[in-house]
Amino acid sequence: MGVNGMRISVSVGNYAKEPYRIRGLEIHVFSMEELCYCIRENAFLLDFTFLDDNLLDWIEHECGLVELAAKLYPLVHRRGQLSEFAVAILRYVGFYDEDAIRDTEQALKQGAGLNGMEKRKNQIDYLVRKKKYRSALRGYDELLQSWQSGEKSGEALPAPDFLAKVWHNKGVAYAGLMLYEGAAVCFGRAYELSGDENYCVDYLAAKRMLLPGQVYVDFAAECKEWYPQTLELEEIYKKASEEWEQQPDYLLLYNRRELKTRDRQKYQEENECLIQALKDSYRCC
Repeated sequence: MGVNGMRISVSVGNYAKEPYRIRGLEIHVFSMEELCYCIRENAFLLDFTFLDDNLLDWIEHECGLVELAAKLYPLVHRRGQLSEFAVAILRYVGFYDEDAIRDTEQALKQGAGLNGMEKRKNQIDYLVRKKKYRSALRGYDELLQSWQSGEKSGEALPAPDFLAKVWHNKGVAYAGLMLYEGAAVCFGRAYELSGDENYCVDYLAAKRMLLPGQVYVDFAAECKEWYPQTLELEEIYKKASEEWEQQPDYLLLYNRRELKTRDRQKYQEENECLIQALKDSYRCC
């Protein structure tokens, strides 16, 4: 027995030369153990796209597990249950004990109660949490198009607050990219659809980040019906500023002001290092 239901075991199958990309989650795995970990940790996010011939090919050819691929083949081509397919992989690999496998199976079955749009939203929300903002924005756009198509065709759609949540989370993705104009549009749309005051505060926050100081003050003054929300935002802003001033990154930037006047060359050299580190971090997202 290992930690959190994991077993300590020898790797099952080959370590793949080419990774498998789990659609929707944009996760790349190189081994069966990594695949099992992703199944376990993302059970609520998986959908029927996981039952995929490409996954079977990867298991057979990259990992060398011909027997397992053959066992899974009928589940893919007869549209077996997602939980049955995933559990078959977990049990074959033996990375988790039986209690952990049963928990995962239960999570998969509960997730099966969500419709396609709800499941897809969960996947895109996951991308936002992982700071993969551009991929998330593309996903939300596709989801909004699916909603429009569903309305036109008269298909059953999720509860009305679902659409507001999509717009709100799209705004979060824009804010993560510091594209505050797009964020404000999305937060404003979410507020129009739901009337949720939290969305109103987020809209005002995007405007505050977007507009110069006095321009924002004038804008807020015109929104008299949102006066309580503007006060709430200022309290949030003040608290966040105080917390930021205690962070190592802030202290580093503050100390660099002195370095700029004392040693210009060293200041520029460190700037290059910081810029490169930020570029590398951005590319990873």
